[in-house]
Amino acid sequence: MSNVAFPKLTCFCEDSILETFVLTVMALNQLSLLRPLLCQTLVRQVRSPLVAPSRVRATHLPLNTGTPCHPPAACSRLYATKKSKAKAKGQAAKVNINAALVGDIISLDEVVEDMTAVLNALKEDFTRNLSIRTSPGALDHIVVTTQDGKFPLNQLGQISMKSPQAIMVNMSSFPEATAAATRALRESSMNLNPEVDGTIIKVPVPKVTREHRENLAKLAKQFSNKAKESLRKVRSNAVTQAKKAKEGHSEDTIRLVEKQIQQMSDNIAVDIDKQLAAKIKELLG
Repeated sequence: MSNVAFPKLTCFCEDSILETFVLTVMALNQLSLLRPLLCQTLVRQVRSPLVAPSRVRATHLPLNTGTPCHPPAACSRLYATKKSKAKAKGQAAKVNINAALVGDIISLDEVVEDMTAVLNALKEDFTRNLSIRTSPGALDHIVVTTQDGKFPLNQLGQISMKSPQAIMVNMSSFPEATAAATRALRESSMNLNPEVDGTIIKVPVPKVTREHRENLAKLAKQFSNKAKESLRKVRSNAVTQAKKAKEGHSEDTIRLVEKQIQQMSDNIAVDIDKQLAAKIKELLG
């Protein structure tokens, strides 16, 4: 009986071993198919905001003899580069405060008006004092100092163009101001050399030379520097006013107001530089 049973037992064991081998091969194949899903799950974990690894190493992945799974290159670096960090550090954050919310500290609208007035005054100086071509209207702004006060030249005399080369100022209405008007014309920045004939002032139109253009360009820089000084005074006064209102307000609020004032001043300063550059280009050609 024992001699007959051994072949059946041996056959049974061989079938069991073969079945186990087949199941193992099938399991390995299924695991190979699941590997992409495991990789995708791992990549999602890397992208999660709660996890901040800079690199995903292949050694963290399950080992297998199949095709290795590598995470996308975009996931290998989640931090900003040094260059982008330096660029962001160099750019100051812009402040935009609602003027109505800080009205009890300072009137930002009035500060804007004062700063804009400085820019408008510079534009007016450029138009009146730095014109290459002399015309009757260019003399209107010249201020004449008399015993009764200061008056624009066009209120004391009648200005007209006698010829393309000369301008005439008739001072017959206020003859006593003729000398003062002549002095004001000569001391102006327009390079004028007036000649007096009774109550008539003749103003030869100067030739536009390269030297004259360069002198006007230098004068333009002086006007712009003067405007920036006035702008700094407006900013300084506004900051001082804001600091006086510290009682009842947090330091952070006062600091934000100061930054807003500085930002407004910087914007006007940029406009002043633009006006200067445009004027110099106009003068020098």
